Amino acid sequence: MSLQLSFAEASAIGPREENQDAVRLVTPDPTLAASKGFLFAIADGVSQCLDGGLAARSTLQALALDYYATPETWGVAESLDRLLLAQNRWLQANGGSQPLLTTVSALVLRGRRFTLAHVGDCRVYRWHAGQLQRISEDHVWDQPGMQHVLKRAMGLDQHLVVDFLDGELRLDECFVLLSDGVWAVLGDTVIAAVLRDQPDLHSAAQTLVNAAHLAGSQDNASALVVRVDALGETSIGDALIHLQQWPLPPALKPGQTFEGWQVDGVIGQSQQSLLYRVRDGQHQPWLLKTLPGRLHDDHQAGQALLSEEWFLKRVAGRHFPEVHGVSQRQHLYYVMREYSGSTLAKLHADVGPLPLAQWVELAERLLRAVGMLHRRQILHRDIKPENLLLGDDGELRLLDFGLAYCSGLSEDLPSALPGTPSYIAPEAFGGTPPTPQQDLYSVGVTLYFLLTGHYPYGEIEAFQRPRFGAPVSASRYRPDLPEWIAQSLERAVAKAPEHRFETAEEWLLLLEQGERHSLSVRPRPLLEREPLKVWRTLALVSLAVNLAIFLWTLHG
Repeated sequence: MSLQLSFAEASAIGPREENQDAVRLVTPDPTLAASKGFLFAIADGVSQCLDGGLAARSTLQALALDYYATPETWGVAESLDRLLLAQNRWLQANGGSQPLLTTVSALVLRGRRFTLAHVGDCRVYRWHAGQLQRISEDHVWDQPGMQHVLKRAMGLDQHLVVDFLDGELRLDECFVLLSDGVWAVLGDTVIAAVLRDQPDLHSAAQTLVNAAHLAGSQDNASALVVRVDALGETSIGDALIHLQQWPLPPALKPGQTFEGWQVDGVIGQSQQSLLYRVRDGQHQPWLLKTLPGRLHDDHQAGQALLSEEWFLKRVAGRHFPEVHGVSQRQHLYYVMREYSGSTLAKLHADVGPLPLAQWVELAERLLRAVGMLHRRQILHRDIKPENLLLGDDGELRLLDFGLAYCSGLSEDLPSALPGTPSYIAPEAFGGTPPTPQQDLYSVGVTLYFLLTGHYPYGEIEAFQRPRFGAPVSASRYRPDLPEWIAQSLERAVAKAPEHRFETAEEWLLLLEQGERHSLSVRPRPLLEREPLKVWRTLALVSLAVNLAIFLWTLHG
């Protein structure tokens, strides 16, 4: 079930000539609501400054328009923080000699959680089972006579500090957003009484505003009340499968037409997926991915398939497969472009360890792809040579997003480890949640294997509980390696996450700088590669020479 809400708003000028409060709510289409949520916000412009009403209205306008333009894979707090920081700069730049100041409280409800961003002295409450709980802090000076003087507001300081609160939603609870023109005169006891006596949200919002002015408020008064009527899904996969209740396609035969696609036949089948080659109206080849028939009632498998398509659509670019925007779909599948080429696993099987120059080029492309994913907050979680396709067009593409993860959008992690054991980071075996460093570890093992044909900690089987010591240096298998490459691989596959590269871009920069310096394939001196053997040999030679001199002296 998707998140279901009821809401109402009310705002009144009171004795003032202009309402410098602003209230905004956005209820997007169901798919966007599943990823970005519903936005409710209230702002109170500071009247003593240049134009508090403009500051309040422009801030909520920026939130309403720009929040839904941020990448759908960004977390709610990250999106709100970036937008509020940008709006703070705008207010400062356009204030002139007098600042443009406003308070703001923005609430996003998504799935089963809420996120609150708050600056200033509007108040946000939770009302549930007859109990009123304030969840925002008043950013005012706690000194006599200064209780209404803001110490934090939009446009006040160059470095804006926003309060964030994240929590789980409760069925039938209400969120109440109030300007100080309401709460400052009514107090929590009266606010709770109004909510208790007025179950209709429109009546409650209007009563709060009217009661504030009847109680003597000389300020603008605004109220926004939101009730949770039904909890949403826990993940984007849940939401998609709920919004799109499709059956699996029937078994497709070569030569038949299916929803506008000409079927060539099955080209791949596993326990979790079924892959057909199909052609469009221009006879261009595509791949239709669906589930095998035995999974027709498997809710989790359906979620994973739709999530995979959803992620791929949000990382469009040359490093990833193109997904077809199927408009008349009536079954559970998605279509992506087919590319001719070879996986890096097959390339390695055919030619063995890669030449150094080719390896560096592929490493840089892979790191650019992974960096692009991570900037969109997506973790791949299954990077390995089998999932890297070197196309005949020269592009390297990262395939198979079936295990991709996005914090705040993906479902709770299963107990079973994802991916191939030899490419899984050590901390993941202990249950640590996915991180970019785990993806970068997989990149490190992948590049290590393509260069040497070995694994830094040896091959790990699915049934093993591996122990990680020190990784074997790649230079043991490739004496032609420059030292900086061997060291970068050791850092990439370090046992401790904090010892690895922090970002893909950090590693990419090191590769690019190292490549500019030199990619010499001259083997390192034997003394550097095997110092113990060299010194043992010298010691034996020295002993033999001394013994020979000693014997010659005796005979002499």
